[in-house]
Amino acid sequence: MDFFRNQNQKHPPKHSMKKRLNPDQVKLLERSFTSSNKLEPERKLQLANQLGVPPRQVAIWYQNKRARWKTQSLELDFNMLQQKLENALFEKSLLEKDVERLRGELEKAQEMVIALKQTGGTDQVCSNSVSFEEAARSSSLQQGVNCSAENSKGKEEAEVFPVLEDLYACLIGVDAGSSWD
Repeated sequence: MDFFRNQNQKHPPKHSMKKRLNPDQVKLLERSFTSSNKLEPERKLQLANQLGVPPRQVAIWYQNKRARWKTQSLELDFNMLQQKLENALFEKSLLEKDVERLRGELEKAQEMVIALKQTGGTDQVCSNSVSFEEAARSSSLQQGVNCSAENSKGKEEAEVFPVLEDLYACLIGVDAGSSWD
């Protein structure tokens, strides 16, 4: 039994030789890591001599630090992507609300067009003196739209789009007649 005890005393376990690094040593290693996260053999020996620790301990510290650094950078990337996703989803919801609002306005304008067509199309658009057909003609001339009977869509369909613009202008309170001059 004494033989085995004497053997253990000559060669203590490896983990007991390894010393914990003090805060000053860690600061030096941190500064070295920020300048280069890869450890060259000569740099490892220089740091080990400077710190008074085995070169293997410096190498292991660097290896562990790179692993932590990689994990932290992945977390930062994930957080940044998560924030971008949240911003995009918020923007999407705002755009969806805007689309719904615009659909409502379009529906109102289409109802007004139908009502104007049912009354013969000669009633005034909004409160200005421009008639349904005059607004359509001036708008189509302004935009270069052919409102003739030869148009494949037909005269009535070609006139709807310019009138919708006038109706939209009425809805938002702009004088539609002044925009054509």
